[in-house]
Amino acid sequence: MRWPFRLPALLLILALAGCAVSAPPPSGPQPGQPGQPRTVTPSGEQVSRFRSVVARVEPVAERICQRQNPGGNCDFKIVVDDRPGQPANAFQTLDRSGRPILAFTTALIADVRNPDELAFVMSHEAAHHIAGHIPRQRQNAMTGAILLGGLASLSGASSGAIDAAVDLGASVGARSYSKDFELEADAIGTIIAKESGFDPVRGAEFFTQIPDPGDRFLGTHPPNAQRMEIVRRVAASL
Repeated sequence: MRWPFRLPALLLILALAGCAVSAPPPSGPQPGQPGQPRTVTPSGEQVSRFRSVVARVEPVAERICQRQNPGGNCDFKIVVDDRPGQPANAFQTLDRSGRPILAFTTALIADVRNPDELAFVMSHEAAHHIAGHIPRQRQNAMTGAILLGGLASLSGASSGAIDAAVDLGASVGARSYSKDFELEADAIGTIIAKESGFDPVRGAEFFTQIPDPGDRFLGTHPPNAQRMEIVRRVAASL
């Protein structure tokens, strides 16, 4: 099928990488000042804590993933992003074969205050894959791009205006359900953390370290209070 307008670079990247929240915008909590470069080397104790949490969370996440997605790729690969100057961050992506990757910068590993916080962040990121957020967000972006691009084309807009409409539609589409995705990942992440033997409510207190995104229009993350409420409610039901 030939499109009457070009698809934005964003959609091409998503199609090639098979990811809507990878090396681009992160999906997890972001402590400190977002985007602020930091060069951090975790201590030996922090590295040991990270390995210990991985050993407990990974098999539980894979078991829950297989239960929810029979036949899907649930072989999580957990990696450390040790590139210099990366801000504290964690994100979920997919490699070219569709294997789920959970990545954590050294700054985040150093920022978490206890194993419960690290386990919750890790469980939250695994939950994004279990809930299928990457393909769902990619589809939303594609739908938004086609709708706005098509409307601009039908209105007789110039080529440049059509391209701008496509880019805007993709951006709006990708963000349209991002807050719902975060809350869904918080809920599933609570279950993973709990089944891994951690305290998800204590772990979610990691949110107190980061600026509250509030309820901004087209924001990617819901208010911290709303996220904490979801975690408490799910944890109480387990």
